[in-house]
Order: sequence, then structure tokens, then C-alpha cells
Amino acid sequence: MHIQPQENLLPDFHEHIKVVILGTGTPRAFYGRAKAGVAILAGDKTFLFDCGGATVDQLIKAGIMPQRISDVFFTHHHSDHNSGFFDVFITSWRTHVITDRVFEGRKGPMNVYGPTTTKAIISKMRESFNFDVNLRLNYNFSTGAGADIHYFESNEGIVYDQGGVKITAFEVDHKPVYPAIAYKFEYNGKSVVISGDTIPVENMVKHSQGVDLLVHESYNKTWLDALIAKFPEQTIGLSNPAKYHSTTLEVAEIARAAGVAHLVLTHHIPAPAANAEAEADYTEGMRDIYSGRITMARDLMAFDLA
Repeated sequence: MHIQPQENLLPDFHEHIKVVILGTGTPRAFYGRAKAGVAILAGDKTFLFDCGGATVDQLIKAGIMPQRISDVFFTHHHSDHNSGFFDVFITSWRTHVITDRVFEGRKGPMNVYGPTTTKAIISKMRESFNFDVNLRLNYNFSTGAGADIHYFESNEGIVYDQGGVKITAFEVDHKPVYPAIAYKFEYNGKSVVISGDTIPVENMVKHSQGVDLLVHESYNKTWLDALIAKFPEQTIGLSNPAKYHSTTLEVAEIARAAGVAHLVLTHHIPAPAANAEAEADYTEGMRDIYSGRITMARDLMAFDLA
């Protein structure tokens, strides 16, 4: 029997935080840029923050079997942050055999965390795939509890505190999407903040004080203005990001004010080519504001906070 191998599987236990950037893209399709998603591994758990399209594929490419996902945290409910939920839900529930290993499916409910719009939106998604779920239950005999979702809605405060992992939600500003939140993740003396999508807010500086890693969205204003000048008929669609996202220079100021050790940019608008020259152009001026380490995230980049 020849079964396709799964290479480079990550270990099942992590003494420190490991952050994997699954997708660095936006709602617009762009080669090499999957939709938003960040996986954080700590202890024997894997936590998923947002799950845009292709999240399951990105998890597998990163060496993370989807069956390890039982906790999904949404920052907000734009499609590029939640459209992969169906695949994550079903795939994490199913058992997979890879060469000589069995990855048992999720036996308990999926735990879904997010702002106070989360249950209303995700429960409708869940209802839409009842037909598929019923087949899994009655034909494949998948574990019944795995078909359920437990919801935990909160815009502010500690939303998870187990096994040495503490996750805190705090409000950001992504209007007209409301509410929108960011998360601070703490484990074994290390910390990371995931911004979600937002304009600059004081809450980001407050909760990012001294963190080891800040994963923050950004757009390059110079590049965006150039696109608007080139395609004036697309002015409305191209200029809208400026209303509810943060510029690269604004993000640099947030990192400086918070004393962040390492700033990682994601959700790139417009998406640069994945090479040093383009990324240096995208981040131009940031180092005049923030002297710490800056990384332009590419899909599947990983950061160990040891």
C-alpha cells in the first residue's frame, strides 16, 4: 500500500509559543497570498485565529494536521477572515490516516470565540451544512459531539485561561464592521498580539506593551495612492481601505509606543512581490519611526518565541 506521506509534521507539544502565519492576503485574490489566518501552538494545543479561504490547505502545508484544531478565534466577520470555517469544521472532525500514523478526528465540539456578532453569523454557516453533517453522523458514524459548536462571545476581557495559556480580547476599530477585536496570547512568559483589521487605536498600544511579537495588518499609502491615480474609475473601491486599516507608518508608531520587540506585518495592501526589494519598498520610512525588528510576513512564515 502506498499512501501519500505528510512531511514535516510539527511536534505535538510546544514548550514555548510558536506562531505560524497561514495567510497574508486580503479579500482580493493574489498569487501566493492566502486569506487571513494565524495558528498558535502552545503546550499540547493549537489555536486558530481567523480562517479565511484555504486555511486547511495552509495548515497542512505548515505541518499542522487540522484535527488539532478545536478552538477558533475570530477577530471579525469579513469573508477573508471566516470563509474557510466550513472546511476547518468538517476536516478537523474527520479521522485521517497518513502513512503509519492515525490522526483521530475532533471528538468534542468546536469552540468558537469572537465578537458579539459571532454566534449569529457562524451558526448560520453551521446550519447551511446540516446536509453534510448528517451524512457524517449517520453514514460515516463520526462522533456526535463533534457536530456541535460552543460559542464564547466577548469584545473585551479574558476569553481563554487554561493550561497556562491566557488569551485576552480587546476592541479595535474596523468600522463599518462592528464589533471588531484583537487578541493578546500569553504562555510561558511570552506574548503575542494579533491585531485583526483596524485603524490605529489606543487599545492596541495598551495591550501590546512590551510584547514579544505584534502581528499587525497594514497598507502602504504611497502604493495605494499610485493605484488610485492609475485607475481613477476604481477610486471608491481602492480608497476604501484607508478608512478602516492602518498605514505602515502608523503601525510603526504603534510598535514604537508599545515597546514591541518584533513587528510582523500582514494583510498587505497592495500585496508586494515576495522578495527583499519589494518588501523594503513597502516598509520604507518605518525604520525611521520604530527601531525594533520588522518582518514582512509571507505565507507559512513561523516564529518561535523561545
